Amino acid sequence: MLEEKLKLDEVIISRAIIERFTQKFLKSLDLDVAIVGAGPSGLIAAYYLAKGKARVSLFERKLSVGGGMWGGGMLFNEIVIQEEAKPILDEFGIASEKFANGYYTADAVEVVSSLCSAACRAGVKIFNGISVEDLMVRQGKVAGLVINWTAVEMANLHVDPLAVRANFVVDATGHPAEVVQVLQRKNKVNFNTPLQVFQGERSLWAEEAEVSTVENTGEIYPGLYVAGMAVNATFGGYRMGPIFGGMLLSGKKVAELILKRLGQK
Repeated sequence: MLEEKLKLDEVIISRAIIERFTQKFLKSLDLDVAIVGAGPSGLIAAYYLAKGKARVSLFERKLSVGGGMWGGGMLFNEIVIQEEAKPILDEFGIASEKFANGYYTADAVEVVSSLCSAACRAGVKIFNGISVEDLMVRQGKVAGLVINWTAVEMANLHVDPLAVRANFVVDATGHPAEVVQVLQRKNKVNFNTPLQVFQGERSLWAEEAEVSTVENTGEIYPGLYVAGMAVNATFGGYRMGPIFGGMLLSGKKVAELILKRLGQK
């Protein structure tokens, strides 16, 4: 006897989405690490943190992850990485091809999709379409995020936000370093940087930018770390253009620094 064909019920479909999302969201209200920005450094950091058994979620204001990596250089969707970062691509099984001594190219779409998939499979929960509008600060330490829907922000609606508690927050929002700027603007704090304030990035100089991105990755205020281009924006460093080795290495470094801190608790 033929089985009766399933009749799709729109309410069941709606209930499935609402219940499953709510379950996922509730589990992400109290975290070891909250990462803001799902570009390459944020995805890499989230992956290594999850592999290290940290409770980590990633909040991205846009619908898509990957930051500026999708477009490569001027919509030529190839990226360049240097020799030092190639082992990270190899670890993810991402194909790369030598172009010149010390230079490798990779398909931007493959890189982003592979990093995103690996992070999800490692246990990272990614929430897209969510913006961070403020921070929780307790006794001189960043203690979490204040979030709202990006659509609410874009429509300029008066809707109160919700809060996410986290032992550590990572600003991986790229050039704007949005989390860092919110903290400085609202709390008038000093950062662990040479000038103690957010400085903004300087013009393009790939060699200097790639080095400083990794060197300055770290905690700039109790509980708040910077990774990727947010590092150079905060420290007044140079931008690097479509070479991404420093972004990958920065994401891995910030994960290692935080895992060490979590191991000390």
